[in-house]
Amino acid sequence: MSLVGQVRSFNRFYTREIGLLAEHLPESDLSLAEARVLYELAQSGEQTAADIIRTLGMDKAHVSRIAARFRAAGLVKSRISPEHGKHKLLSLTAAGKRTFKRMNDGTESQIETLLAPLSTENRKRLAMGMQEIQTVLRPKPASAEDVRLRPLKVGDLGWVTHRQGVLYAQEYGWDWTYEGLVAQILGSFAANFDATREDAWIAELDHQIVGSVFLMKTDDPQVAKLRLLYVDPAARGLGVGSRLVHACIERARELGYRKLTLWTNDILVSARKIYQAAGFILQEENRHHSFGKDLVGQIWTLDLQK
Repeated sequence: MSLVGQVRSFNRFYTREIGLLAEHLPESDLSLAEARVLYELAQSGEQTAADIIRTLGMDKAHVSRIAARFRAAGLVKSRISPEHGKHKLLSLTAAGKRTFKRMNDGTESQIETLLAPLSTENRKRLAMGMQEIQTVLRPKPASAEDVRLRPLKVGDLGWVTHRQGVLYAQEYGWDWTYEGLVAQILGSFAANFDATREDAWIAELDHQIVGSVFLMKTDDPQVAKLRLLYVDPAARGLGVGSRLVHACIERARELGYRKLTLWTNDILVSARKIYQAAGFILQEENRHHSFGKDLVGQIWTLDLQK
């Protein structure tokens, strides 16, 4: 099935499941469009019809008809804007607020009934799936301010292992042995974790993981490693990689390390640019055959005392 077909199939399923095909919403005699206009007035207070049209993307004539019906029913009142004499500000009357509460309570009850059979895990899966759809389809592009860095929590190591393996297979054709290497590195990190010498950061955008980096100890107490820098394609261009590398560098300095090293491959061009911008110096290159490909490995170092 094509992506268009899948979206249409999902829409048919979803609208049926939450009752959008019914003539009226639960506990009200309002249509879906009428309910959305009422919701905007209840949540945002006084607005012009033009404000509602911009917010909901509805047809101007349709909103005008709904506003007229609401005024006739005593649900909405209007007044001339003190700032713009030609603009009418719409707001809910006491009856309108009561109507909204009945409708809102009825809708929440309907959704609770729909969710009741779901386990805690499935509720989490549902929430994450809906957040992902909103993230992908949202009209406003993400900005750097939308990204936050946080410490590790349960589930992150498995996610990082899976996501890096899948992404590098898609973008560079690496085979499953790279995923095995990541699993080995993170397994050792977890088994021998030393909070006085190591750390890790996860980057999130809209509660979804979009990046990670790890600060790991070495046999030399003066030298640490920056490992497994990853930035999801959904967050590229937002400076996530640079923020993760900067966090790793500053933490290494705080812990008293004198040098930070990393190993990468020359085909990871974007990562190399981040390392160079942060002050890392290329020390060594070696050809090798790994992950099903002929590659050029590189060792970069950063003097933390400079």
